Amino acid sequence: MSVPGRPRALLVMDESSFRAHFDRERLDRLAGMVSLGDPIRIDELDSRIAQEKLKNTEILVTSWGAPQLTAARLADAKHLKAVIHAAGSVQGLVSDEVWRRGIRVSNAADVNAIPVAEFTLAAIILAGKKAPFLAADPAAHSTGWGHRNGYGDLSNFRRTIGVVGFSRIGRRVVRLLETLDHARCLVADPFADPDEIRRAGGDPVGLHELLPRSDVLTLHAPENAQTRGMIGAAELALLPDHATVINTARGSLIDARALENECRSGRLFAILDVTDPEPLPRDSTLRSVPNILITPHIAGSLGTEILRLSDFALDELGRWLADEPLHAEVTADLLTTHA
Repeated sequence: MSVPGRPRALLVMDESSFRAHFDRERLDRLAGMVSLGDPIRIDELDSRIAQEKLKNTEILVTSWGAPQLTAARLADAKHLKAVIHAAGSVQGLVSDEVWRRGIRVSNAADVNAIPVAEFTLAAIILAGKKAPFLAADPAAHSTGWGHRNGYGDLSNFRRTIGVVGFSRIGRRVVRLLETLDHARCLVADPFADPDEIRRAGGDPVGLHELLPRSDVLTLHAPENAQTRGMIGAAELALLPDHATVINTARGSLIDARALENECRSGRLFAILDVTDPEPLPRDSTLRSVPNILITPHIAGSLGTEILRLSDFALDELGRWLADEPLHAEVTADLLTTHA
């Protein structure tokens, strides 16, 4: 599939990612845009074969399973000009060497944000009724209404939702919250434009103003030195009784021990799609807390949702080939403020 005159491209991802991303239709589309050698896909960059492939490669199309693009791995990749990442964050993929050499980078985080925001909205609605926790409570299936004591106001009317991080996902969540009747959305993000937050339907506030007013707290901040452990014991103590914490961002944003203590006491509830570490050890005490629902990192793109990432990456590749502006170009500065 090597075609003279077309830029040489290489897919770097594990086999399961390749199968999920590229059906025959999308593989044919890719082959019609670039020159693909043999093999067209690799999942490592350290072997002699991989290094030989890199020598003449101009474009990398990457996804889950791609190793970090370190200086050593890119030493002989003299022709590499672009990395199109058909998945979310590139924090674990790029290195300073990529930025130093001026290699352009794009990712599909914007479209990966769609299912995460949808999942978050569903979690918020279920949290309003405490549905996951009532479902797991044997007493909730008995006769009468007394079992509802200790769960707070089981309602989604006039709820206040606190959104931490006006990221790609955070702003989608803010917009989706318009579906809730008379819900108020507070947004804490020191890097966001307050007017943009207002246009999306949120009220910009500081974190410590947001916390005591939030019936549901949902996290959408990036993981970095400033955000690790940003929701600790002091912050959780500010939340009102029966509030629910939702985390679909990164497990490290929350002090897990402090959250466990608050939930085990019965004061707070939590829905966690991410943990730290991940996967969570089988013997983790976090698993035994009735007020905590843990899902196995399923909010992001899965199944046919992955094809949406492939389509976006191929569109972005087409824009790069046509020397048009990329819709989702990533820079070193952006990585410090975006999830």
